[in-house]
Amino acid sequence: MNISNLLKSSESLFFLAPLAGYTDLPFRSVVKKFGCDLTFSEMINVNAIAYDNEKTKKMMIKSPLENPYFIQIAANNIEKTIQAVEIINENNDIDGIDINLGCPVNKARKSGYGGVLLKDENKDKLKEIVNTIIKTSKKPVSAKIRLGFEKKVAVERAKLLQDLGIEFLTVHGRTVKQMYKGQANYEEIKKVVKALDIPVIANGDITDYEKAKQVLDFTGAKGVAIGRGAIGKPWIFLEMKQNGVITPEQKKEVLLEHFNQMINWYGEYGAILFRKHMHQYSKGIAKASEFRNKINEETNPDKIRKFIEEYF
Repeated sequence: MNISNLLKSSESLFFLAPLAGYTDLPFRSVVKKFGCDLTFSEMINVNAIAYDNEKTKKMMIKSPLENPYFIQIAANNIEKTIQAVEIINENNDIDGIDINLGCPVNKARKSGYGGVLLKDENKDKLKEIVNTIIKTSKKPVSAKIRLGFEKKVAVERAKLLQDLGIEFLTVHGRTVKQMYKGQANYEEIKKVVKALDIPVIANGDITDYEKAKQVLDFTGAKGVAIGRGAIGKPWIFLEMKQNGVITPEQKKEVLLEHFNQMINWYGEYGAILFRKHMHQYSKGIAKASEFRNKINEETNPDKIRKFIEEYF
């Protein structure tokens, strides 16, 4: 399904928000198979795309299951932005571009991309970058913002982005300065929804079906983007599609699918990389510490798969 048809759907939408170090191809494959409507690559700097970096090229590859699939880019340089978007234009596997205008980490702030572009003094720069991407891109463009850098400017920036021609907007309910502290402010997201004609996706603190339903009802958003809420819980999208119902068998099926995808993508090293996920997945299971000890000491994929079968 293309993005235009997806956005016109009468159903509420459930997107996977990009998270560095977690939402790689295996993870995205799993959530897409089990109910996620749209996946995004991890955030990629346009400089890395423009330099044709091998690691970056691998980050941009999509799974056959990912349809539609957007590349999320961060930009602060017009020349490199044009080069990067032209490269993306030639890649038929990529269905659209999402512009990161909310990343709160220090590296992004110091380098002048992400959430720092929401500052008043960077408004013209933001406009120039977004306009450049939309004019150069042959694919649909969306954006993700926070409520502002320190003061709340979400409605004003959202209108500006809509006027420039984005297809939809994801809004995280915190300022950049807040990082992930405090509670997501859904009142501000609701204001953005009311102010725009394009679909708005709500993001922040959505960890289960009940919370998603509450946020959708309150804000009037077209859908929700789930990031940290999916870590240790990739079956959350299946839970959403099944109105909050999920069985232990389904959780196990999702978990094994994730493990298999990790081995398929990374080879045997995927078994080691999978440990950080298993530490999350095993919270609350019987003999969790015993299971973690076995996983930490084992590198053989067949034995790890057997442990998963045994403990879950």
